[in-house]
Amino acid sequence: MKNALRLAAVDRQARRCGLAPGLTLADARARIPDLAVIEHDPVADAAFLEAIADDCDRWTPLVALDGADGLVLDITGCAHLFGGEAMMRARLLDHLERRGLGATAVIAGTPEAARALARASRGGVVPPGGEARAVAPLPVALLGIDETIASGLSRAGLKTMGDLAERPGTPLAARFGVELLVRLRRTLGHEDVRIVPRRPLPACIAERRFAEPIGRAEDIEGALAGLVGDLALMLEARGEGGRAFEASFFRADGAVRRLKVETARPSRDAPALMRLYRERIAALADPIDPGFGFDLVRLAVLRAEPLTPAQVSLDGRAVAEEEVAELTDRLAVRLGRERVLRFSMRDTHDPERVSVQVPAGEPVPPMARPEFLLPRPLTLFDPPQPVEALAEVPDGPPLRFRWRRVVHEVTRAEGPERIAPEWWRVPGGAPGAPHARELTRDYFRVENREGRRFWLFRAGLYDREPAAPRWFLHGLFA
Repeated sequence: MKNALRLAAVDRQARRCGLAPGLTLADARARIPDLAVIEHDPVADAAFLEAIADDCDRWTPLVALDGADGLVLDITGCAHLFGGEAMMRARLLDHLERRGLGATAVIAGTPEAARALARASRGGVVPPGGEARAVAPLPVALLGIDETIASGLSRAGLKTMGDLAERPGTPLAARFGVELLVRLRRTLGHEDVRIVPRRPLPACIAERRFAEPIGRAEDIEGALAGLVGDLALMLEARGEGGRAFEASFFRADGAVRRLKVETARPSRDAPALMRLYRERIAALADPIDPGFGFDLVRLAVLRAEPLTPAQVSLDGRAVAEEEVAELTDRLAVRLGRERVLRFSMRDTHDPERVSVQVPAGEPVPPMARPEFLLPRPLTLFDPPQPVEALAEVPDGPPLRFRWRRVVHEVTRAEGPERIAPEWWRVPGGAPGAPHARELTRDYFRVENREGRRFWLFRAGLYDREPAAPRWFLHGLFA
């Protein structure tokens, strides 16, 4: 029987016929010979629940998954937008019914109380402070506790939440654990806890709802432009600018399409943001399909940062930086943010590691600036090119060197600038270890008879490191 096929879920008609999840398929067919069944696909079910959760964002941005077949919505401060709690619940159920979905919805003071009542198929609106009375007749298993604890409570004669509520808490905690009391208090409405939404709460939200769904491109763009203007005013009042914006288009049939736009710098420039969204929409490989129309369009600021007004007419540098940021944003919208890169500096003395390419939209990390900077060549060879060099003394600068079959006589030299290897970056590395990635380098800035300047280094120290010192050309000065 352990390997027998069992029912994972049943519809309303099957329940009326006496079928329930957990029943073996053989028993179910014995009761209903022509029973229609399909193979359970947990991955598809999870994706479908995510799609329903996306659609439920139209009611509140705080939506959390509850198991494999439930959702919890935090509607604090939202119910009045839909005519009150009872009207909001009725509209939500009607919306799901039009999608062919049956559901039990409960509005209560705590998520645990609403969850327990919904799992018991007792829908409705619990009046404030009425959670304890509403959940009293429910079985203790609906507290979400372990089956062994639920069985132990049942053997002790504590079968309902009302039975538990009448008992002193200290003996219950000593026998069944503190977690039982925590769940009981939350389900009775004595203690509240906030849900963890599946999507982060935006900094600002603006939305437009339509009695008649819109589908024309110009109507959609007009709605989006109005929302961008609304958010710009909100951000200005907060003294902030947005770094990440997300437009959500809710279709009447429940499908949701989201478009995200990021900026290199905080922005609340409505025309610039609309240009980004126009280019984002134009660059879509999968165009927006309105279907039967959008009945809700929402624009949210996912990430905001402080933005103070600037004297753009007097500060030419500020204008230039703003223009570069706008260009970066437009290229990122067209090509993808991961394809628009800029150079950034690492806090390291290693010439080959000091420069790195990072996405252009990432903030520049603060880095301690050295008291003085030694000259660096305009052209850097990667990897350094080996040369043959002759020095007057072992640790001194070269007198001449051969590079690409050409001998260069050195007339001037500066150095050495000693750079030790970053041994801590090599797994198992240690100073002087024979398997270290690099040797100590002594760099020299030299000039030949023609006035050309080179950046040479000697890799290795005489009598200190195992490898014989060798010379390399690392760069050319302008």
